[in-house]
Amino acid sequence: MEKRKLGSQGLEVSALGLGCMGMSFGYGPAHDKADMIQLIRAAVERGITFFDTAEVYGPFTNEELVGEALAPLRQQVVIATKFGFNTAVPGTAGGLNSRPENIRAVAEASLKRLRTDVIDLFYQHRVDPSVPIEEVAGTVKDLIAEGKVKHFGLSEAGVQVIRRAHAVQPVAALQSEYSLFWREPEDEIIPTLEELGIGFVPFSPLGKGFLTGKIDEHTEFDKTDFRNTVPRFNPENRKANQALVDLMSRIAQDKQATPAQIALAWLLAQKPFIAPIPGTTKLHRLEENLGGAALRLSADDLHQIAQAAASIKVAGERYSEAGQKMINR
Repeated sequence: MEKRKLGSQGLEVSALGLGCMGMSFGYGPAHDKADMIQLIRAAVERGITFFDTAEVYGPFTNEELVGEALAPLRQQVVIATKFGFNTAVPGTAGGLNSRPENIRAVAEASLKRLRTDVIDLFYQHRVDPSVPIEEVAGTVKDLIAEGKVKHFGLSEAGVQVIRRAHAVQPVAALQSEYSLFWREPEDEIIPTLEELGIGFVPFSPLGKGFLTGKIDEHTEFDKTDFRNTVPRFNPENRKANQALVDLMSRIAQDKQATPAQIALAWLLAQKPFIAPIPGTTKLHRLEENLGGAALRLSADDLHQIAQAAASIKVAGERYSEAGQKMINR
Protein backbone atom coordinates (compact mmCIF):
# COMPACT_ATOMS: atom_id res chain seq x y z
CA MET A 1 0.00 0.00 0.00
CA GLU A 2 1.36 3.38 -1.05
CA LYS A 3 1.89 5.91 1.77
CA ARG A 4 0.95 9.57 1.60
CA LYS A 5 1.89 12.65 3.62
CA LEU A 6 -0.89 14.70 5.21
CA GLY A 7 0.28 18.22 5.86
CA SER A 8 3.79 19.51 6.37
CA GLN A 9 4.26 18.19 9.92
CA GLY A 10 5.29 14.66 8.94
CA LEU A 11 1.99 12.77 9.30
CA GLU A 12 2.22 9.74 7.00
CA VAL A 13 -0.74 7.43 6.33
CA SER A 14 -1.75 4.68 3.92
CA ALA A 15 -3.16 6.12 0.68
CA LEU A 16 -6.50 4.56 1.61
CA GLY A 17 -7.78 4.71 5.17
CA LEU A 18 -10.77 3.06 6.80
CA GLY A 19 -13.77 5.06 7.98
CA CYS A 20 -15.15 3.15 10.96
CA MET A 21 -18.37 5.10 11.66
CA GLY A 22 -20.74 2.72 9.86
CA MET A 23 -19.65 -0.20 12.03
CA SER A 24 -21.48 1.33 14.99
CA PHE A 25 -23.60 4.22 13.80
CA GLY A 26 -25.36 5.98 10.94
CA TYR A 27 -26.00 3.23 8.40
CA GLY A 28 -28.47 1.11 10.33
CA PRO A 29 -28.01 -1.04 13.46
CA ALA A 30 -24.53 -1.50 14.95
CA HIS A 31 -22.68 -4.55 13.65
CA ASP A 32 -21.32 -7.40 15.77
CA LYS A 33 -18.34 -6.08 17.72
CA ALA A 34 -16.19 -9.20 17.35
CA ASP A 35 -16.75 -9.21 13.58
CA MET A 36 -15.79 -5.54 13.32
CA ILE A 37 -12.63 -6.04 15.41
CA GLN A 38 -11.67 -8.83 13.02
CA LEU A 39 -12.33 -6.56 10.02
CA ILE A 40 -10.25 -3.68 11.41
CA ARG A 41 -7.35 -6.04 12.09
CA ALA A 42 -7.71 -7.52 8.60
CA ALA A 43 -7.37 -3.98 7.23
CA VAL A 44 -4.05 -3.57 9.06
CA GLU A 45 -2.83 -6.91 7.68
CA ARG A 46 -3.60 -5.61 4.18
CA GLY A 47 -1.61 -2.41 4.60
CA ILE A 48 -4.15 0.12 5.88
CA THR A 49 -2.62 2.26 8.62
CA PHE A 50 -5.19 5.09 8.87
CA PHE A 51 -8.38 4.68 10.92
CA ASP A 52 -11.12 7.26 11.42
CA THR A 53 -13.60 7.51 14.29
CA ALA A 54 -15.28 10.16 16.51
CA GLU A 55 -16.68 10.40 20.01
CA VAL A 56 -20.14 11.17 18.63
CA TYR A 57 -20.34 7.92 16.64
CA GLY A 58 -22.60 6.05 19.00
CA PRO A 59 -21.84 8.20 20.97
CA PHE A 60 -18.66 6.59 22.24
CA THR A 61 -19.18 3.00 21.05
CA ASN A 62 -17.18 3.45 17.84
CA GLU A 63 -14.13 4.84 19.65
CA GLU A 64 -14.32 1.90 22.09
CA LEU A 65 -14.46 -0.54 19.16
CA VAL A 66 -11.52 1.07 17.36
CA GLY A 67 -9.53 1.25 20.58
CA GLU A 68 -10.02 -2.43 21.35
CA ALA A 69 -9.32 -3.54 17.78
CA LEU A 70 -6.11 -1.55 17.41
CA ALA A 71 -4.64 -1.81 20.92
CA PRO A 72 -2.33 -4.76 20.00
CA LEU A 73 -1.31 -2.98 16.77
CA ARG A 74 -1.04 0.57 18.10
CA GLN A 75 2.51 1.25 16.91
CA GLN A 76 1.58 0.38 13.32
CA VAL A 77 -1.39 2.71 12.88
CA VAL A 78 -2.62 6.31 12.83
CA ILE A 79 -5.89 6.94 14.67
CA ALA A 80 -7.99 10.01 13.94
CA THR A 81 -10.89 11.09 16.14
CA LYS A 82 -12.98 14.24 16.55
CA PHE A 83 -14.40 16.74 19.03
CA GLY A 84 -16.97 19.48 18.69
CA PHE A 85 -20.39 18.16 19.67
CA ASN A 86 -22.24 17.99 22.96
CA THR A 87 -22.71 14.34 23.86
CA ALA A 88 -24.49 14.84 27.18
CA VAL A 89 -27.77 13.53 25.73
CA PRO A 90 -27.41 9.77 25.04
CA GLY A 91 -27.96 8.88 21.41
CA THR A 92 -27.79 12.45 20.12
CA ALA A 93 -25.13 14.94 19.11
CA GLY A 94 -26.88 17.62 21.16
CA GLY A 95 -25.52 20.58 19.21
CA LEU A 96 -22.07 22.04 18.67
CA ASN A 97 -19.56 22.62 21.47
CA SER A 98 -15.94 23.57 20.74
CA ARG A 99 -15.34 25.47 23.96
CA PRO A 100 -11.79 24.86 25.24
CA GLU A 101 -12.97 23.00 28.35
CA ASN A 102 -15.02 20.62 26.19
CA ILE A 103 -12.13 20.00 23.78
CA ARG A 104 -9.93 19.08 26.75
CA ALA A 105 -12.61 16.83 28.28
CA VAL A 106 -13.16 15.04 24.96
CA ALA A 107 -9.41 14.52 24.50
CA GLU A 108 -9.09 12.87 27.94
CA ALA A 109 -12.16 10.65 27.39
CA SER A 110 -11.12 9.69 23.85
CA LEU A 111 -7.62 8.70 25.01
CA LYS A 112 -9.20 6.25 27.45
CA ARG A 113 -11.68 4.80 24.98
CA LEU A 114 -9.00 4.47 22.29
CA ARG A 115 -6.65 2.78 24.79
CA THR A 116 -3.77 5.05 23.85
CA ASP A 117 -1.64 7.79 25.34
CA VAL A 118 -1.78 10.06 22.27
CA ILE A 119 -4.33 10.95 19.57
CA ASP A 120 -2.57 11.02 16.19
CA LEU A 121 -5.03 13.38 14.48
CA PHE A 122 -7.63 15.39 16.40
CA TYR A 123 -10.25 17.04 14.19
CA GLN A 124 -12.79 19.71 15.01
CA HIS A 125 -15.84 17.79 13.77
CA ARG A 126 -17.81 20.88 12.72
CA VAL A 127 -16.96 24.57 12.95
CA ASP A 128 -18.62 26.12 16.01
CA PRO A 129 -19.66 29.70 15.18
CA SER A 130 -19.86 30.58 18.89
CA VAL A 131 -16.15 29.87 19.52
CA PRO A 132 -13.42 31.73 17.58
CA ILE A 133 -11.40 29.24 15.56
CA GLU A 134 -8.22 30.80 16.98
CA GLU A 135 -9.33 29.66 20.43
CA VAL A 136 -10.01 26.15 19.14
CA ALA A 137 -6.63 25.94 17.37
CA GLY A 138 -4.88 27.34 20.47
CA THR A 139 -6.44 24.69 22.68
CA VAL A 140 -5.33 21.89 20.37
CA LYS A 141 -1.88 23.51 20.17
CA ASP A 142 -1.68 23.22 23.97
CA LEU A 143 -2.74 19.56 23.81
CA ILE A 144 0.02 18.95 21.25
CA ALA A 145 2.55 20.65 23.56
CA GLU A 146 1.36 18.39 26.40
CA GLY A 147 1.92 15.29 24.25
CA LYS A 148 -1.76 14.24 24.21
CA VAL A 149 -2.31 15.02 20.52
CA LYS A 150 0.10 14.85 17.57
CA HIS A 151 -1.75 16.68 14.78
CA PHE A 152 -4.67 19.11 14.35
CA GLY A 153 -7.42 18.67 11.76
CA LEU A 154 -10.61 20.38 10.64
CA SER A 155 -13.78 18.92 9.12
CA GLU A 156 -16.17 20.65 6.71
CA ALA A 157 -14.43 24.00 7.28
CA GLY A 158 -14.42 26.83 4.76
CA VAL A 159 -11.37 28.59 3.35
CA GLN A 160 -11.28 31.53 5.78
CA VAL A 161 -11.60 29.29 8.83
CA ILE A 162 -8.84 27.03 7.50
CA ARG A 163 -6.50 30.01 7.04
CA ARG A 164 -7.24 31.46 10.49
CA ALA A 165 -6.77 28.10 12.24
CA HIS A 166 -3.57 27.32 10.32
CA ALA A 167 -2.04 30.65 11.41
CA VAL A 168 -2.33 29.57 15.08
CA GLN A 169 -1.57 25.83 14.80
CA PRO A 170 -0.60 24.18 11.50
CA VAL A 171 -3.50 22.09 10.21
CA ALA A 172 -2.38 18.63 9.09
CA ALA A 173 -5.60 17.65 7.32
CA LEU A 174 -9.05 18.77 6.30
CA GLN A 175 -11.75 16.11 6.24
CA SER A 176 -14.70 16.88 3.99
CA GLU A 177 -16.88 15.08 1.50
CA TYR A 178 -15.34 14.71 -1.95
CA SER A 179 -16.05 12.28 -4.77
CA LEU A 180 -17.38 12.21 -8.31
CA PHE A 181 -20.74 12.61 -6.54
CA TRP A 182 -19.67 15.87 -4.82
CA ARG A 183 -16.97 18.01 -6.43
CA GLU A 184 -17.43 21.40 -4.77
CA PRO A 185 -14.03 21.21 -2.96
CA GLU A 186 -12.30 21.60 -6.34
CA ASP A 187 -13.33 25.27 -6.57
CA GLU A 188 -11.64 26.78 -3.50
CA ILE A 189 -10.82 24.16 -0.89
CA ILE A 190 -8.27 22.02 -2.73
CA PRO A 191 -6.26 25.01 -4.09
CA THR A 192 -6.12 26.45 -0.55
CA LEU A 193 -4.95 23.14 0.93
CA GLU A 194 -2.27 22.84 -1.74
CA GLU A 195 -1.09 26.41 -1.07
CA LEU A 196 -0.88 25.89 2.71
CA GLY A 197 0.52 22.34 2.65
CA ILE A 198 -2.53 20.68 4.23
CA GLY A 199 -3.66 17.12 3.50
CA PHE A 200 -7.17 16.26 2.34
CA VAL A 201 -9.14 13.31 3.73
CA PRO A 202 -12.32 12.78 1.70
CA PHE A 203 -15.12 11.06 3.57
CA SER A 204 -17.93 9.37 1.61
CA PRO A 205 -15.55 8.85 -1.34
CA LEU A 206 -18.08 6.37 -2.72
CA GLY A 207 -21.00 8.80 -2.39
CA LYS A 208 -22.37 7.12 0.77
CA GLY A 209 -22.54 3.89 -1.19
CA PHE A 210 -24.20 5.27 -4.31
CA LEU A 211 -21.10 5.06 -6.53
CA THR A 212 -20.73 1.32 -5.88
CA GLY A 213 -23.67 0.66 -8.21
CA LYS A 214 -25.42 -1.36 -5.49
CA ILE A 215 -28.11 1.28 -4.79
CA ASP A 216 -30.95 2.35 -7.07
CA GLU A 217 -34.30 4.12 -6.80
CA HIS A 218 -35.92 0.97 -5.37
CA THR A 219 -33.39 0.36 -2.57
CA GLU A 220 -34.92 0.51 0.91
CA PHE A 221 -32.74 1.57 3.83
CA ASP A 222 -33.10 0.49 7.45
CA LYS A 223 -35.25 2.96 9.41
CA THR A 224 -32.18 4.02 11.45
CA ASP A 225 -30.08 4.73 8.32
CA PHE A 226 -29.36 8.45 8.08
CA ARG A 227 -29.61 8.34 4.27
CA ASN A 228 -33.39 8.37 4.77
CA THR A 229 -33.01 12.05 5.72
CA VAL A 230 -30.65 12.98 2.85
CA PRO A 231 -32.39 14.70 -0.10
CA ARG A 232 -29.89 13.21 -2.55
CA PHE A 233 -31.14 9.75 -1.55
CA ASN A 234 -34.85 10.23 -2.09
CA PRO A 235 -36.06 7.85 -4.82
CA GLU A 236 -36.59 10.61 -7.41
CA ASN A 237 -33.03 11.93 -7.01
CA ARG A 238 -31.56 8.44 -6.97
CA LYS A 239 -33.25 7.80 -10.30
CA ALA A 240 -31.90 11.07 -11.71
CA ASN A 241 -28.37 10.35 -10.42
CA GLN A 242 -28.26 6.87 -11.93
CA ALA A 243 -26.60 8.41 -15.00
CA LEU A 244 -23.42 8.94 -12.97
CA VAL A 245 -23.36 5.32 -11.82
CA ASP A 246 -23.98 4.15 -15.39
CA LEU A 247 -20.94 6.18 -16.47
CA MET A 248 -18.80 4.60 -13.74
CA SER A 249 -20.00 1.14 -14.73
CA ARG A 250 -19.03 1.67 -18.39
CA ILE A 251 -15.53 2.85 -17.45
CA ALA A 252 -15.17 0.01 -14.94
CA GLN A 253 -16.05 -2.56 -17.59
CA ASP A 254 -13.30 -1.24 -19.87
CA LYS A 255 -10.80 -1.43 -17.01
CA GLN A 256 -11.96 -4.82 -15.73
CA ALA A 257 -12.71 -3.13 -12.41
CA THR A 258 -15.76 -2.20 -10.36
CA PRO A 259 -17.45 1.24 -10.18
CA ALA A 260 -16.18 1.63 -6.58
CA GLN A 261 -12.60 0.97 -7.69
CA ILE A 262 -12.87 3.57 -10.46
CA ALA A 263 -14.28 6.13 -7.99
CA LEU A 264 -11.39 5.59 -5.54
CA ALA A 265 -8.70 5.50 -8.24
CA TRP A 266 -10.09 8.78 -9.64
CA LEU A 267 -9.90 10.43 -6.21
CA LEU A 268 -6.35 9.25 -5.54
CA ALA A 269 -5.27 10.57 -8.94
CA GLN A 270 -6.46 14.11 -8.19
CA LYS A 271 -3.68 15.15 -5.78
CA PRO A 272 -0.83 13.35 -3.96
CA PHE A 273 -2.00 14.73 -0.60
CA ILE A 274 -5.45 13.08 -0.78
CA ALA A 275 -6.16 10.00 1.41
CA PRO A 276 -9.81 8.86 1.19
CA ILE A 277 -11.46 6.91 4.02
CA PRO A 278 -14.14 4.63 2.55
CA GLY A 279 -16.10 2.77 5.20
CA THR A 280 -17.29 -0.81 5.06
CA THR A 281 -18.44 -3.63 7.33
CA LYS A 282 -17.58 -6.44 4.90
CA LEU A 283 -14.20 -8.02 4.16
CA HIS A 284 -14.92 -8.49 0.44
CA ARG A 285 -15.77 -4.78 0.14
CA LEU A 286 -12.56 -3.86 1.97
CA GLU A 287 -10.61 -5.92 -0.55
CA GLU A 288 -12.54 -4.37 -3.43
CA ASN A 289 -11.62 -0.90 -2.14
CA LEU A 290 -7.97 -1.89 -1.86
CA GLY A 291 -8.16 -2.84 -5.54
CA GLY A 292 -9.16 0.75 -6.23
CA ALA A 293 -6.00 1.98 -4.51
CA ALA A 294 -3.92 -0.31 -6.74
CA LEU A 295 -5.66 0.81 -9.95
CA ARG A 296 -3.83 3.43 -12.04
CA LEU A 297 -5.85 5.66 -14.34
CA SER A 298 -4.03 7.25 -17.29
CA ALA A 299 -4.27 10.95 -18.16
CA ASP A 300 -6.57 9.91 -21.02
CA ASP A 301 -8.79 7.92 -18.62
CA LEU A 302 -9.04 10.91 -16.29
CA HIS A 303 -9.82 13.25 -19.19
CA GLN A 304 -12.61 10.96 -20.41
CA ILE A 305 -14.09 10.70 -16.91
CA ALA A 306 -13.94 14.47 -16.45
CA GLN A 307 -15.62 15.13 -19.80
CA ALA A 308 -18.38 12.60 -19.22
CA ALA A 309 -19.00 13.63 -15.59
CA ALA A 310 -19.19 17.32 -16.57
CA SER A 311 -22.35 16.61 -18.55
CA ILE A 312 -24.13 15.04 -15.55
CA LYS A 313 -25.75 17.29 -12.96
CA VAL A 314 -26.15 15.56 -9.58
CA ALA A 315 -29.63 16.04 -8.12
CA GLY A 316 -30.38 16.71 -4.44
CA GLU A 317 -28.57 18.25 -1.47
CA ARG A 318 -26.05 16.06 0.37
CA TYR A 319 -27.44 16.84 3.85
CA SER A 320 -30.80 17.51 5.48
CA GLU A 321 -31.60 21.14 6.23
CA ALA A 322 -30.23 20.76 9.79
CA GLY A 323 -27.04 19.14 8.49
CA GLN A 324 -26.51 21.88 5.91
CA LYS A 325 -26.50 24.49 8.68
CA MET A 326 -23.44 22.83 10.24
CA ILE A 327 -21.28 23.22 7.14
CA ASN A 328 -18.91 26.16 7.25
CA ARG A 329 -18.59 28.04 3.99
